Amino acid sequence: MNFIETRGNDGQRPVQVSFSEAILNPISSFGGIYSPESIPDLGSDFLKKHINSSYKILAKDIITAFNIDIDSDVIDEALNLYDKFDDKNNPVPVVKVKEDLYVSELYHGPTRAFKDMALQPFGLVLSSLAQKRNENYLILAATSGDTGPAALETFKNRSNVQVVCMYPDGGTSDVQRLQMVTEDAKNLKVLGVNGDFDDTQSALKRLLGSDEFREQLKSKHINLSAANSVNFGRIIFQIIYHIHSYLELVRQDAIAIGEKVYLNVPSGNFGNALGAYYAMEMCLPVEKILIASNSNNILTQFINEGRYDLRDMAVTPTTSPAMDILKSSNIERILFDMFGADRTKELMQQLDTEHHYQLTDNEIASVQTIFSADFCNDNDGKEYIKEAFESGYLMDPHTATCFKTYDTCREKDLKTIIYSTAEWTKFSPVIANALSGEVDAEDREALQAIAKKANISIPAMINELFDKEVTHNLIIDKEHIESEILNFI
Repeated sequence: MNFIETRGNDGQRPVQVSFSEAILNPISSFGGIYSPESIPDLGSDFLKKHINSSYKILAKDIITAFNIDIDSDVIDEALNLYDKFDDKNNPVPVVKVKEDLYVSELYHGPTRAFKDMALQPFGLVLSSLAQKRNENYLILAATSGDTGPAALETFKNRSNVQVVCMYPDGGTSDVQRLQMVTEDAKNLKVLGVNGDFDDTQSALKRLLGSDEFREQLKSKHINLSAANSVNFGRIIFQIIYHIHSYLELVRQDAIAIGEKVYLNVPSGNFGNALGAYYAMEMCLPVEKILIASNSNNILTQFINEGRYDLRDMAVTPTTSPAMDILKSSNIERILFDMFGADRTKELMQQLDTEHHYQLTDNEIASVQTIFSADFCNDNDGKEYIKEAFESGYLMDPHTATCFKTYDTCREKDLKTIIYSTAEWTKFSPVIANALSGEVDAEDREALQAIAKKANISIPAMINELFDKEVTHNLIIDKEHIESEILNFI
């Protein structure tokens, strides 16, 4: 399968590229990104075929449908990394919370967040490609909290790659920050940035599109790529768990094959939701995809009004910081798939230059056939956390936002799958406050209090963070990002 450019071709780049080229060089003409030339139609019998399949067998079949230019044994090796999750036989448990509400727990990997689902296999694939080509790569990652730890974990000590991870200082939880700043592999560099996630993501996109920066790297025999979901190498692995979660409901006798469901996704950069969209196009019976936001509710505005307006907007820090994003990269792939390259280029360039755009009425109607949206403020989120805990389910504040869309966005009495993107351990002070009113608790104290209250254990990889040495303590202004990266390499 070939991959094509979301904003059309500038005459300087190939009109279409292979999967390997798209993940090694993820930025395309006019500052766009790559999307599949077409989405595979898996057919009506695909779900029946995989009713008893393991996660890895399902994953291999979905990836094979894209006909990508990655050796089969490399894909197998990458998917075998799921064996290191909590339960190798079921890396993504789906848990019943209410009669018609199920939670797909995506956080059972090494960094306790859903980014492991994509980045664990992606890191091995990219490193294998670099070694096969005898090339060296600098991998850039900008994080609102979960991409960073997962990217560092997957790439640490891998051959032919160096990684620079940028995070907004004060914009992540303490556990997320510790997961990054205590990494000690020599091929990793972590930079705290004075600003918000959009500042770090803008810096990443600027560097990926900078010919001058690439030339400086080229002089050192280094190529440039990215670990963020601008890279389709992330997205292809994020399609799988949506199909798996549906099959889990079938296995639990909650639905019959062919019965439609709601997919309910907490959204920041829209990669998880994009994976749901592609799964729906491929074979999945979905009524609608419900998009949950926090108080940074730009996606609610986009879906409900067709308006993407960043004028006079600033990121608001919330208790669900991984969603504290205003410029969601993967909306671009939705625009491209629905409206084509010319319209996508027009809209995205208007957003870049004028900081807003408006869809037509027909375009809004197209978006709303697939998506519904609402947002959840911090206080409501804490109420949902407390209510769920009293009913026997412990969840993090990102998952809690989906309970709002579950309440407000469903138009039919159908089963709903919520995607839980992070374990409770990543945001324990918020949860402690929600459960007992505790204020200003340190992470370790809050972890212990919640573990005792819930009668559960704190995972070892979280407990150990507090005793590890901080090896990355640099906090810089965004203007100095490029020079610090060049100093590192």
